[in-house]
Amino acid sequence: MGTTQLLFWFLSILAILGAILVVTSKNPVHSVLWLIVVFVAISGHYILLDAQFLAIVNLIVYAGAIMVLFLFVFMLMNLNADTEPQKNRWLKIAGVVTGGALLLVLVAALKKADLKAQMAEMGKGDIGLIHNLGLVLFKDYVVPFEISSVLFLSAMVGVVVIGKKAEEDKTTLGSQKYGG
Repeated sequence: MGTTQLLFWFLSILAILGAILVVTSKNPVHSVLWLIVVFVAISGHYILLDAQFLAIVNLIVYAGAIMVLFLFVFMLMNLNADTEPQKNRWLKIAGVVTGGALLLVLVAALKKADLKAQMAEMGKGDIGLIHNLGLVLFKDYVVPFEISSVLFLSAMVGVVVIGKKAEEDKTTLGSQKYGG
């Protein structure tokens, strides 16, 4: 067994174990931390497939920004076992039936898939390299790329203008209220 296969199996087991722990963890913060482990394992798979750009974007966007947002929301929710509403028995039964139906659809879809004909090439080619992505982006799609950057810049300027206007309105209302 080569190093690539060993890494593949390690990352696969890590991703599956992390996904199971995401679902079974009682504490939502622990679920988020296990989800970060799953995202790191998936990024490892992207690296094995020579898709370094996807791996880095997955780590920065999902494991970084989205998980910080989830943790922030969980901390704001102030989840306590005492204040948690008790779920109805019919809701639990509906959840089991819905999950079973989803499992049935997934099994039927995988039954028709020909997995042996769809093997991924590992360590060959240069499709996912950042250099090639940059060449295509700045040769073929340079105009849409620049238009989107101007759009983002105008959106940021708009947010600053709206924020300043709201701040000035508060100041004006405050001075009128207190006779200023």
